[in-house]
Amino acid sequence: MPSSASNPTSQAADRRLAVWAEALYLINLLPAPVIGFLALLWLYTTRRRDASPLAACHLKQTLFVSIWAGVLIGAVAALIVWIGGFAEPATWVVLILYVTCIHSAFILFGVIGLTKAMAAQPYRYPLIGPHCEAA
Repeated sequence: MPSSASNPTSQAADRRLAVWAEALYLINLLPAPVIGFLALLWLYTTRRRDASPLAACHLKQTLFVSIWAGVLIGAVAALIVWIGGFAEPATWVVLILYVTCIHSAFILFGVIGLTKAMAAQPYRYPLIGPHCEAA
């Protein structure tokens, strides 16, 4: 396979794939959670083998972090309700604060990832993002 560094068309396609991965990650978090994740999963399974290191890194990051986001938002929210009790007002205060903060953090990291993808630069999500090959 020829190097994408020597082919501007290939570079644009690699950047476009990275941007799509990051955009689908944000779609998963904002307007269409299940649809965005399924589209991201489809993109990952169909394109990860022939993707450049840059695009593969963005694909891997977004899929992995989408799964973590679902676990951290869903499971921890359930745990907060289980520990605090469904009828307690304090439980709802803590739950709303937690979900708002963690969801906002994932969105912020997704926007940073999208800007990195648009600039054709690799990005690793803080704390939970898997390591990728250097792009």
